[in-house]
Amino acid sequence: MRSYSLRTSPKASQCAFEHVYFARPDSQMFGDSVTLARQRMGARLARESPVDADIVVAVPDSGLVSAMGYSRESGLPFELGLIRNHYVGRTFIEPRQSIRHFGVRVKLNPVRGLIEGRRIVLVDDSIVRGTTSRKIVGLMRDAGATEVHLRIACPPWRWPCRYGIDTPTRSELIASVHEPAEVCDFVGADSLAYLSLEGLAASLSGESGSYCNACWTGEYPVPVDASLDGQKELFPIRMEATE
Repeated sequence: MRSYSLRTSPKASQCAFEHVYFARPDSQMFGDSVTLARQRMGARLARESPVDADIVVAVPDSGLVSAMGYSRESGLPFELGLIRNHYVGRTFIEPRQSIRHFGVRVKLNPVRGLIEGRRIVLVDDSIVRGTTSRKIVGLMRDAGATEVHLRIACPPWRWPCRYGIDTPTRSELIASVHEPAEVCDFVGADSLAYLSLEGLAASLSGESGSYCNACWTGEYPVPVDASLDGQKELFPIRMEATE
């Protein structure tokens, strides 16, 4: 057994991505309701990035509540245009692209009767590599959507987590090397917009500065130094993150 001590007094840095994606919607995280926080994210996203469309469709499950918030704020009707197979796990953490593609095909099924001939606002929690979003936009096109406007309920994800979450390296995070317009072209959407970092902060009820936003900003609460043996053991550091 080994123990590690921080050199300075620890400061709370609560994971904001818990509210965006990881936490169950019925959870209370850091004194905040996950469902209410996601509703506020969706509503703020609608104010920041409105679009002329017919319906709002969520990418289930973690995009559902944000999509409801977007729908209420925008006045566009919310429809269950994508149905999830709940016997398939989360696909972004699968190790191989072939597995992720297969997972999306069996995980999500579009409802043609709701989508065909309509302009869609497609709300998701985040974009990681972009390949899953591209597949989902394609599903909407195949189901007859005339327009697909992708709205993301968090800022562009550009940096990996250093504190225990097995997230992709920077080279795999599409937003770290491509501007939003390039990501939009890659996924095949008619438009793409992310929630701003300010909008995310305003959606959470915790004190300003009490959240870890490193996956969006690259500013890690505990400095990352891959040359330190203690940090190598304490954090799952990938050398790429320090470049």
